[in-house]
Amino acid sequence: MTSLLITPEQLAELRGATVLDVRWRLGGPPGIDLYREGHVEGAVFCDLNADLADPPGEAGRHPLPEPSAFQSAMRRLGVSDDRPVVVYDDTASTAAARAWWVLRYYGHHDVRVLDGGLPAWLAAGLPVTKDVPVPAEGDFTARPGGMPMLTADEAAALAGEGVLLDARAAERYRGEVEPIDPVAGHVPGAVSAPTTENVGPDGRFLAAETLRHRFAGLGVTEGVRTGAYCGSGVTAAHEVLALAVAGVPAALYVGSWSHWVADPSRPVATG
Repeated sequence: MTSLLITPEQLAELRGATVLDVRWRLGGPPGIDLYREGHVEGAVFCDLNADLADPPGEAGRHPLPEPSAFQSAMRRLGVSDDRPVVVYDDTASTAAARAWWVLRYYGHHDVRVLDGGLPAWLAAGLPVTKDVPVPAEGDFTARPGGMPMLTADEAAALAGEGVLLDARAAERYRGEVEPIDPVAGHVPGAVSAPTTENVGPDGRFLAAETLRHRFAGLGVTEGVRTGAYCGSGVTAAHEVLALAVAGVPAALYVGSWSHWVADPSRPVATG
């Protein structure tokens, strides 16, 4: 767990790390505006839409960025292969987890999420700044394949052969509401597992044993293949991170629901 998460106090003492501010909200306000109002000293703003995803299309609303584009973005932000990276946001690590997952997928070996994000940093009495650093060019090299990933067909198969977790709110899973995508419902056989239940009221991840108990109740037991999806592959990365904290490896369906419903021939379940 210590290799995945970092406390505010630990981050304050850490030297030589690249810190990325990944604040993002669907529908705004823009994360860069929040960053300019105050951020962890030395942190560089990482734009989820521009740096952690390709443009939206048939592959989904937040497709996996191409290796060359991601490598260029990370080098511009100062990311290097031999320096640890710490990522944070202010929404219980939902956006930061996307940065964690993409960096790990592309081969960075030391990426940690600030547990509780900026609110935890402030609650610890630690300072923020409006100074915008100019990072030295990094030397990160994108090497795909560092994390398991699912295609749509693989996600459909996993829903029947293992456990496919749907990280969205339960009402979206049931198909009662769908504020973003054109079709409501879920992948047939998927299990509702809202990612909001991975954290406590303070936005910090629940203890590993508590998470293991939660996921076991959803069918995630030893030896059972597990995957996760959400609306566009952002909060599902948070689900994968929570599973990792619990000691459970899991694959991510990056395209998620926005990709699933782009093909009208794919089945949709509700209820």
